[in-house]
Parts: sequence; C-alpha cells; structure tokens
Amino acid sequence: MNIIDVLNWRYSTKEFDKNKQISEEDFQKVKAILRMSPSSTNIQPWHFVIANTEEGKQRIAKGTEGFFEFNKPKVLNASHVVVFCAKTEANDEYMKHLLGKEENDGRYPNKEIQQMVYGARNTFADIHKYDLKDFQHWVEKQLYLNMGNFLLGVAALGIDALPMEGIDFKAIDQEFQLREKGLTSVAVVSIGYRSESDFNSPDKTPKSRLAEEEVITVVS
Repeated sequence: MNIIDVLNWRYSTKEFDKNKQISEEDFQKVKAILRMSPSSTNIQPWHFVIANTEEGKQRIAKGTEGFFEFNKPKVLNASHVVVFCAKTEANDEYMKHLLGKEENDGRYPNKEIQQMVYGARNTFADIHKYDLKDFQHWVEKQLYLNMGNFLLGVAALGIDALPMEGIDFKAIDQEFQLREKGLTSVAVVSIGYRSESDFNSPDKTPKSRLAEEEVITVVS
C-alpha cells in the first residue's frame, strides 16, 4: 500500500477478531516502531507494557472496570495491547544514560558535538521543568508523537489499532507498579485485526475529514 492507501485503510477499530493473532515476525516490527519513534531532543521519555496473552490482557483490563467497562472487549479481544507510559522525571543519571547509549551507537563524530547535544537536551528539559513548569505535559506530548507514528506504522503492516484514553490510568499504574518505577500510564492502544461486523470500519462508516482548503494554507 502507498501512504494514501494506508491512511484511508486505517481507522479506530472498535471490534477486533479475537481469533486472529499478530505473527511473531510482525510483533518484532511492532516493537521496532515503538522504539524508533522521534522525540524532542531524542529524549525518549517512555516505556511500553505489552500484553499478548489472556492473562496479560486481563491485567490491563483492570483499567476498564466501572465507568470504562465499554472498553473491556477492545482490550480482551485484541491480539496485543500496548500501554504507553511516560517517565515522571528525567534526572541527570537518565540524561547521562542517553548520552552513553548515543555514544556507543556512534552518533557523535567528536566530543564537542556530544557535549553540545547533552547541554541542549538538558536546557530544553530545564525550560519545561523550571520556566514553563509543564515538564510532565511536555513528556506526554512525546508519547503522543510516538502514538501517531505507531498508528501509521502498524497500519502499514496491515494491523488494525485503537488508541484509548477511556481508561482508569491509576488502576493501570497500580497494577504494574509504574509510579514506583518513575512511570505513569498515558494511553492504551489495542492492536490486532478488525472483525467483519465492526460498525466503524470504512466500508460501513466512511471516513470524514474537513476539506483541504479548510485545514491547509499554502504560503508563497
């Protein structure tokens, strides 16, 4: 599929075929998409909890109890479910860890550029920590960059997806002890394959987007 075909094919899948599973080969690609997403200053402030067993999905489904019960089948019937988690801080130890990984990967031609990147990343993080005081919000923006990349990436593999905010994130944090690990859940994305009876599929519910001239201004 070309990119336009992928965009028209993908949609928020409301009903998954529980009998269809993502292959191990494609699962490796799914994980690569998560890892390779861009982030501001390459800060990568994330972690992903993935369930691909009935037991694992039941644990994530604890976040769909009560008011969010309507999302439970979308967790349990999917092939895999991804919890997108954000770091709650980026301390000096983490910043040096990032720098060391980049150095080992051969990212820097010399120490001067390495230190420039290290300083710039810390500067941007400090702006959000101390000046704008929106560090957690900034970090979560990076998660949404990742999620957009993820939705398009899995669609290119012919895998359906449903991003969900209708989740009890405190329950998810408690279930996986995320806060003790310096993390907090931000969103859940179920992936798998659409059911033929899904009311939201494009053949039953055509896509609707605002017109190009309404949302795009090309300047010269």
